[in-house]
Amino acid sequence: MPNPQAAQDARLRTLVAMPEATWAQVVTPPVRDRLERVAELLGMRHAVPVLDGSFDAVRSELSEAEVLLTGWGCPPITADVLDAAPKLRAVVHAAGTIKTFVDPVVFERGIVVSSAAAANAIPVAEFALAAIVLAGKRAFRHRDWYRTVDRSRPLPGAPVIGNLGTTIGVLGASRIGRLVLERLRGLDVDVLVSDPYLSETEAAAFGATWCDLKTLFAASDIVSLHAPLLPETRGLVSAELLAAMPDGAVLINTARGGLIDQAALERECSAGRIDAVLDVSDPEPLPADSPLLQLPNVFVTPHLAGAMGNEVIRLGEAAVREIERLAAGLELAHGIDREDLDRIA
Repeated sequence: MPNPQAAQDARLRTLVAMPEATWAQVVTPPVRDRLERVAELLGMRHAVPVLDGSFDAVRSELSEAEVLLTGWGCPPITADVLDAAPKLRAVVHAAGTIKTFVDPVVFERGIVVSSAAAANAIPVAEFALAAIVLAGKRAFRHRDWYRTVDRSRPLPGAPVIGNLGTTIGVLGASRIGRLVLERLRGLDVDVLVSDPYLSETEAAAFGATWCDLKTLFAASDIVSLHAPLLPETRGLVSAELLAAMPDGAVLINTARGGLIDQAALERECSAGRIDAVLDVSDPEPLPADSPLLQLPNVFVTPHLAGAMGNEVIRLGEAAVREIERLAAGLELAHGIDREDLDRIA
């Protein structure tokens, strides 16, 4: 006969390492029900997490934790935190990047780490695809024209409108970049991709042609950025690459603002030579006097491509699936290795 008490005792002791506001966003009642079938929740008071700003309030419960369930607002997980958590086996992050709070010592001590970056990639890829389609129609240029000038005809002198046969360049075959490549297969477009970790054969499997960066920028009507911001990629989209873009081309950035030479982008857009769709910027937010906020050929949104609103439910679901795998003795589906830190966002 099954022993319910034994099943309860076998649950992973999981410290909820996120503030109450984050918990309320990412862990819905159905997700919590699933979680509590495989995890005994620590660090909770009156059904909500008590962690806020540091691990001080949950220091005694760290000693029993086998799993840290983290989210936005998790304090840094450093050596002293690990010293207080001798039973810790895993860090499962219900959000994207882990680089802002997971110290490399976590990997050195053999603790496995997972993130919900794959779940967060979905809305970003959807946003990027929508931006690509609208950019092909030059919808952003026409918005102000239609609102303020002559609504009876298209904007005179605008680039050719349409997506049929357009060449789309994808910089970076990251999680998001790969989702964008998959979605572009549904359009009648030619696709180029540039990524040092992607082979020509792998690119072809996505229906794309691998090329170097300069070729990508020179040959694409629309370029969408999906590279991580690393020391070696800061300013990767240089003045030279922007100058190589055809007149009337569109640059879309849903990755990180620091990838682009900001001054060069302002010059090209101010001249009206290229358009830009920017969900991210450098600095972020842009200063109120930035020309990018005023130009009719630049469409700026406040870093909203990633999971927001009901989309964040995916993050909690993804984290719980990982804890379910741990409880079943399986490997993490979205584990991160120490070597990955040098090339992921």
